[in-house]
Amino acid sequence: MFELTLKGDIASAHFLRGYPGKCKDMHGHTWKIEVFLRGESLNELGMLEDFALLKKQFKGFLEVIDHKCLNDLTYFKSVNPTAENIAKFIYDHYGPEVKPLTLYKVQVWESEMASAIYYE
Repeated sequence: MFELTLKGDIASAHFLRGYPGKCKDMHGHTWKIEVFLRGESLNELGMLEDFALLKKQFKGFLEVIDHKCLNDLTYFKSVNPTAENIAKFIYDHYGPEVKPLTLYKVQVWESEMASAIYYE
């Protein structure tokens, strides 16, 4: 089994419905996003997949949630845009784009000191 990791970042705003503290009000983060991909076999060049292609694809995917108010996106109208739920959103929506690789884990960093991980 081979594993690749991609990192990206987005700047997005959100507010947490029902939260009793300051985060109930709109605020922003520069989220750091890490995705972890797995595959079993290398291609004829000895790569699981070309990093250049993966980075371009990942950057394109992140544009969906970059510089947005996450609460305005359809997915987050019924799901609070917490770091945990952002990780699950990325897992569910980016995972199909990396076939035949398997997206097995997503880590979303809200700050340098705090992150959430989603995997099945």
